[in-house]
Amino acid sequence: MTVTIAALQMCSGTDPVRNVETMRRLVREAAAKGAVYVQTPEMTGALQRDRAGLRAILRSEADDPVVAAAAELAKELGIHVHVGSTAIALADGKVANRGFLFGPDGVQVCTYDKIHMFDVDLDNGESWRESAVYSPGAVARMADLPFAKLGFTICYDVRFPELFKIQAQAGAEIISVPAAFTRQTGEAHWETLLRARAIENGVYIIAAAQAGAHEDGRETFGHSMIIDPWGRVLASAGGTGEAIVLAEVDPAAVKSAHQKIPNLRNGRAFTLEVAGEPAKGGVAA
Repeated sequence: MTVTIAALQMCSGTDPVRNVETMRRLVREAAAKGAVYVQTPEMTGALQRDRAGLRAILRSEADDPVVAAAAELAKELGIHVHVGSTAIALADGKVANRGFLFGPDGVQVCTYDKIHMFDVDLDNGESWRESAVYSPGAVARMADLPFAKLGFTICYDVRFPELFKIQAQAGAEIISVPAAFTRQTGEAHWETLLRARAIENGVYIIAAAQAGAHEDGRETFGHSMIIDPWGRVLASAGGTGEAIVLAEVDPAAVKSAHQKIPNLRNGRAFTLEVAGEPAKGGVAA
């Protein structure tokens, strides 16, 4: 069964109210174009580097305006709405970088907390310590939708192929990668990483991205895209501004890719030996 899915490109500011209105408008436009699943970028609710500013707008999951709006939109439009992620206040004082999926009845299907924290120092002087604010997730998640099995990742997770492999081996046909990639890392690696994850696992990749210059001073790469199981870019956006990226997906293409190159089945367990040292522990297929 072929269906239309959409990735929304945004340039979220520091005000969740404005960002929610943008999300509402873009989700409705995507649904009007036939999308039955719509994904928003990482940190849809707000991009805010200042910790005090972030704390001032944080809400619990039950009170978050992005979560409430997504549930309403899903029910109103009769589609799946996937908030790529938004910042959620946790009871222990930490923050979750949490994605939400809502079904056509407006009921929450599942959530996913970003597992890998973006703690890096870049050549241009940018330094990020996501783990100083956010509590990492510890559970990989998938959802069995009427048209496909959907796997979840967020942004920096894309650099950890084992997360994608375990979902593909469990039957994922689409894996989501909502993101707020920096311009520097995006220019170097964004498309290459996304296409590699699609090819390695024989799955569709859908990646809704933040794009452009943001109110908090950062600049994100954009180029939201949808990639097929053979690694072909089906649709993509530019590097700045809002966009709706649409593509047709067919689970039969996943089956075909796996039949052509069955690497997920052909993996073998092995050990690592370094000359002059004892053999290391085994690595599972």
